[in-house]
Amino acid sequence: MAEERVATAILAAGSMMQTHGDFDVALTKYRVVACAVPESPPLWNNIGMCFFGKKKYVAAISCLKRANYLAPFDWKILYNLGLVHLTMQQYASAFHFLSAAINFQPKMGELYMLLAVALTNLEDIENAKRAYAEAVHLDKCNPLVNLNYAVLLYNQGEKKNALAQYQEMEKKVSLLKDNSSLEFDSEMVEMAQKLGAALQVGEALVWTKPVKDPKSKHQTTSTSKPASFQQPLGSNQALGQAMSSAAAYRTLPSGAGGTSQFTKPPSLPLEPEPAVESSPTETSEQIREK
Repeated sequence: MAEERVATAILAAGSMMQTHGDFDVALTKYRVVACAVPESPPLWNNIGMCFFGKKKYVAAISCLKRANYLAPFDWKILYNLGLVHLTMQQYASAFHFLSAAINFQPKMGELYMLLAVALTNLEDIENAKRAYAEAVHLDKCNPLVNLNYAVLLYNQGEKKNALAQYQEMEKKVSLLKDNSSLEFDSEMVEMAQKLGAALQVGEALVWTKPVKDPKSKHQTTSTSKPASFQQPLGSNQALGQAMSSAAAYRTLPSGAGGTSQFTKPPSLPLEPEPAVESSPTETSEQIREK
């Protein structure tokens, strides 16, 4: 028991280092933990996301699949698997894991956004729109959801609806800028500016300078298919939040309810939660019903 408590403390320390991008130092800590508790799902989840942060995606998937084998109902691990596959442009695999994550965490808007990105790249535009609509409904704070949705709508020729989503995004950005000193990801700013110009919303954009997206944990590569009669905006990169499980903490990851905060960029360790054993249902059916 004493050994396990020490391992838990070391895992938590490694998690904090991982949060600050010190992946090699965190991995050194995790090697120590692996000797004491080799079958720990949070450990393999965190190791996987360290490799993700180092852009070693095959190793990341290998570790995450081991974590998934040990804890098949942990939605954070499923989320991370979806995120890594999305980053590798393996959209069918990403859809599989994100769908499973939604079955266990159906109120997280960002999951639906990432699912929509996968569906868009699988050329299932109607279900992608349904997933985005659900993401917008669940997540009232993250402007990235509206931006990705607006890009899809614009590339499908639905300029009026794209403009509505763009304006919603601007409202969220203004609120965030008024209530905090958050910075926005430069890639997000650039895409928003391109979309604003394409929609001819004028120069009165809420963006002043490229800043880093504050609490929007991650970014995911989303390429929306263009309508035949207009110039597509190209790929919109918005990284999804990497969910690592940090032992010894209990707080829910920011954004986990799809409402409040975002968090910093890729590979943020998150605290473990008791596994939610809700019975899985078909995600695409859920989307159709919404």
